[in-house]
Amino acid sequence: MSHEKYSSVIEVLHECMEACNHCYTSCLQEDHVKEMAECIRLDRECADICGLFEQALTRDTPYVQEFAQLCAKACRDCGDECAKHDHDHCQKCAEACRKCADECEKLVS
Repeated sequence: MSHEKYSSVIEVLHECMEACNHCYTSCLQEDHVKEMAECIRLDRECADICGLFEQALTRDTPYVQEFAQLCAKACRDCGDECAKHDHDHCQKCAEACRKCADECEKLVS
């Protein structure tokens, strides 16, 4: 399978998607949920984009560059927002997003 060359990226995308989904769910349970609105929104966006890119890579998409660029941007934005919050789930999400953005940026030439 030709998509095997992307196995490490696929793994990082999946980890980021899971971290964003966990952060999203946890943010909804915070006492000041309105203050978490942007974090929640970006968690959803990032998780969806990472999941879509992961699926596209397993299909050996011809749009690797385009997906990678979009995913890197979404991950950077989400990671920056999550880093603003002291919650453990936000900090872990920020770390996963930054790692994913770094991997995606390696695919953009």
